[in-house]
Amino acid sequence: QMQLEESGGGTVQAGASLRLSCTASGRTFSSSHTVAWFRQPPGKEREFVSAIKISGGRTTYANTAKGRFTISRDSGKNMVYLEMNSLNSEDAAVYYCAVGSGVILSSTASQEAYAYWGQGTRVTISS
Repeated sequence: QMQLEESGGGTVQAGASLRLSCTASGRTFSSSHTVAWFRQPPGKEREFVSAIKISGGRTTYANTAKGRFTISRDSGKNMVYLEMNSLNSEDAAVYYCAVGSGVILSSTASQEAYAYWGQGTRVTISS
């Protein structure tokens, strides 16, 4: 069983940056794992943000994240990060970390591909 814990959320001004962290415990990341970030804005459905394949480091981004967000991994520390720049009001959400095994490229953005989920960390944007 794998447990995931997100951290790094908070309240920042529009235009600022934040780095979210996802820490895994109970099991280590393996070469078959893909780690993703999803977010759920207030009153909206949860949506895909970004993902990284542990083996090889292939990354995928939602259009809303491209050019502003960077996902990275530190397999030795069992951690994945999401660096978010130029934050705006539409980025306000609860951000979730998720891990799936054997996730194929076409399913990377699908919540159903991920078996393990964290509790989320809240990002609030002040104007």
